[in-house]
Amino acid sequence: METITMTLVQEPELFLECYSVTPDLFAGKSLAEIADLPAHEGKIQWKLGDFFKFEGKAGETAADTKIVVNGNVRRMKRFGQQMTAGEIIINSDADMYIGGWMKGGKITVKGNADSFLGIAMEGGEILIEGDAQNHVGSAYRGDWRGMSGGLIRVKGKAGNDIGTAMTGGTIIIEGDAFIHVLTHAEGGTVIIKGDVEGRVGGQMVKGDAYILGNLLYPLPGFKKVATVEKEVDGATYTFDQFIGDLGERKEKKKGEIIYGNIFLKK
Repeated sequence: METITMTLVQEPELFLECYSVTPDLFAGKSLAEIADLPAHEGKIQWKLGDFFKFEGKAGETAADTKIVVNGNVRRMKRFGQQMTAGEIIINSDADMYIGGWMKGGKITVKGNADSFLGIAMEGGEILIEGDAQNHVGSAYRGDWRGMSGGLIRVKGKAGNDIGTAMTGGTIIIEGDAFIHVLTHAEGGTVIIKGDVEGRVGGQMVKGDAYILGNLLYPLPGFKKVATVEKEVDGATYTFDQFIGDLGERKEKKKGEIIYGNIFLKK
C-alpha cells in the first residue's frame, strides 16, 4: 500500500469541507493533481493545496492507497466521504460527517469526532480513539436510511441519536451515551459499554441494543421476556432481554413475530 501524507499548513477561517480526501479520489494521481482537488469553505471553492502540503505517493487503486492527515483539522469535515476502499488516518480531532456514506476501507481518528459520524454508512470500518458527538451511524436529517453495514467503534463516549433509522451494521460505544439509541431502527446492532440516560429503541421495528452499564429511563414500549447469555465484542455476559417497541408494526418470519431487542446487563 502506498501512502500520501497531507500536512496542514494553513487553517481555514471558517470550516472546510474536505470531501475530496478519499483514497478513491487520490488513487492514480500525482501530488500536483491531488493538491488541485476541490474543497469548500462555505460557498467559496478552494483547492486542497491551499491548506495542505502533500508528500509520498498514491496507489494505483483506492485499495492500494493510505492517506495520513497531520495537523489540527478539528474544523475540517467530510474526510472519507463515500470512500470504497483504502485507509485514512487522522492524527487529531476532526469535525462532522467523517466517513459519511462510506462503503469500504478504514478510517482512524486519533482524537475526537464531531456529529454525523458514519451517517448512512454501508460498509468499512471507522475507529474513533476519543469521543464522538451526536448522530453516530444515523440517517441524514430528513432521510430514513441510516447505517446499513460496516463497523463504527468509539473508544470514548458519544452523544444522542445513535443509530437512528439504522438497518444493519454495528456501532460500539465503549463509554457512556446520552439519549435516543436505535430510534426508528429496522435492523443493526448498537453496543454501549457505559451508561445510557434513556429513550433506547423508540419506534424500533428490528435491531439489537446491548447496554452493559445502566439505563436510567427505560421506555414503556418494551417488556422483559427472558434472561440470556450473549457474547458481546469478545466477552460473554448475562442480560435481561426486553422486546419492543410494542407500539410499532411488526413483521412475521416463519410465523413468528420479529421484535427489536434491548439487552440489559444484569
